[in-house]
Amino acid sequence: MAEPTPSTPADIAQALGLRPDFVWGVSTSAFQVEGAVAEDGRGPSIWDTRCKLKGGVADGSNADIACDHYHRWRDDIALMKQIGVGAYRFSVAWPRVLPRGKGAVNPAGLDFYDRLIDALLEAGIEPWLCLYHWDLPQALDDLGGWTSRDSAGWFADYAALIAKRYGDRVKRFATFNEFSVFTLFGYAIPWAAPGITDRAAHLRAIHHVNLAHGAGVDVLRDLVPNASIGAIHNRQIVRPEGGREENVAAARLLDAHWNGVFCDPQILGHYPEIVCSDIEPYVLPGDMARICRPTDWIGLNHYGPIYARVDPTTTWGYGWGDAPESATHPEVGWPIFPEVFKEELLTLHRRYRLPIFVTENGCGGGAGSDIPDADGIVADTHRIAYLRDFTRAMRDAVAEGCDLRGYFVWSLLDNFEWGSGYGTRFGLVHVDFETGTRTLKQSAGWYRGLIRGEHRG
Repeated sequence: MAEPTPSTPADIAQALGLRPDFVWGVSTSAFQVEGAVAEDGRGPSIWDTRCKLKGGVADGSNADIACDHYHRWRDDIALMKQIGVGAYRFSVAWPRVLPRGKGAVNPAGLDFYDRLIDALLEAGIEPWLCLYHWDLPQALDDLGGWTSRDSAGWFADYAALIAKRYGDRVKRFATFNEFSVFTLFGYAIPWAAPGITDRAAHLRAIHHVNLAHGAGVDVLRDLVPNASIGAIHNRQIVRPEGGREENVAAARLLDAHWNGVFCDPQILGHYPEIVCSDIEPYVLPGDMARICRPTDWIGLNHYGPIYARVDPTTTWGYGWGDAPESATHPEVGWPIFPEVFKEELLTLHRRYRLPIFVTENGCGGGAGSDIPDADGIVADTHRIAYLRDFTRAMRDAVAEGCDLRGYFVWSLLDNFEWGSGYGTRFGLVHVDFETGTRTLKQSAGWYRGLIRGEHRG
C-alpha cells in the first residue's frame, strides 16, 4: 500500500524531518525583475549606470524592461499561488521610493509596493522585504556611495521610510542582500557597480555597510512592532585552486572578505583577525557596538564552493580560481556539491547560533536549455535534479541539529542576472523577454510537489 500523503503543512514538514512552521518560498530582487526604470518618478541606480557602460554587462543588455514585474506583478503573484509557496522575498528599489536616495519621496513608487504587499497578503503569501539588493541610487554614489561614512545615515533614513510605510503589514525584514558580493565586486574586483578597484575604497565600503546594517536593525526594531529582522549573506566555502600550497594564503584572505567581514562583526562583534589591521583605520570608538545589533535570524544564499588562486595583478593579490573540471555540471556550468551546502549550513549554525533561512538556492541554465519545446514544455531536468539533491542535503543538516526554518528558491522568474545579463536563466518560471510571456517550468511542478508532500525530494 502506498504511503499516505500528509494533509497539512505541519504534517508535510514533519514527514520531511522539518519544523512544523517551515517556510517554503521564492525570491527575486527589484532591479532584476521590475523594469520600468524611468517610469513614475523612479531615479537611476548605479546598475542603470553600469548597464550603459561598454562591457558593463556581458551581453550588452540592460534591465530597462527585465521581466516587467512592475506591470505584471498580479500575474506573478498568481504564479506563486499556483506553485504553492508561503512566502515571497523581494526587495524595494531604493531609487524608486527616494529618487535621489534621500530627501523628497516618490509617492508613486511607495504606492507600487503597497499594491504588491496587499495582494501578497490577500493571496496568503507572506511578504519578506529586503531593504537593499544592490541598487544604490546614483545620486548617492555621486556623493561617495558606500565609501562615505554618511551612507550609514542615508540607509537609516531610507529604512525608516520603509518601516513606517509597510511595517503595519510586513513583519519579516532583511537589511541587506549579499554584503560580500556587492562590496568585493563593486570596490575591489570590477564585476559589478560601481566598478571601483581600490583597497581603501573596498575597506571603507565594508565598514560603512556594516554600520548601515546596524543602524537599519535599530530603526526597524524601533518602528515595527513584532518585527523579525535578519540579514542575508552569500556564504561559500573557499578552497585553494588545485589544492596547491601556493594558493592557500589567497584562499584564506578571500574567505575573510567573502565569509567573515560581515557575519563576524554583525553577530560576534569583531572582524576576522586576518583583516583587523586593514580595517582598523576606518573604525571609530563605539562602531563595533553600532554594528553588532541583535537580529532574529540569518539568511544564507548558497550555490557552491569558491576556488581561489594567487593573482598579483588584482587588488588583493587573489583571483577567482577554476573548479575541478570533473565536478562541473555540463548544463549548469559550475560544480554541484550538495554536501558542501550541508557543511555550510552546519558551520553557520555552530558558529553564529541563530535560526537560519536559506534565502537563495537554485540552479542556472543556459538560454538553450531553459526554453519551451514545440509543446510549450520547459523540461529543466537539470534544475529538478539540483533542487532534489540540495533539499536532501538541507534535510540532512537538520537531522544533525541545524536550526533551519525555511527555504527560498532563486528564482521565481528568469531575470536580469547582473553582469551576465540574460544569458543565464534561474527561474522556476520561463520568461520570454520579447513578449513577457510566463511559462511554468517542470521544476515549478516539482517544487509544488515537494511543498504539498507529494514526494520526499
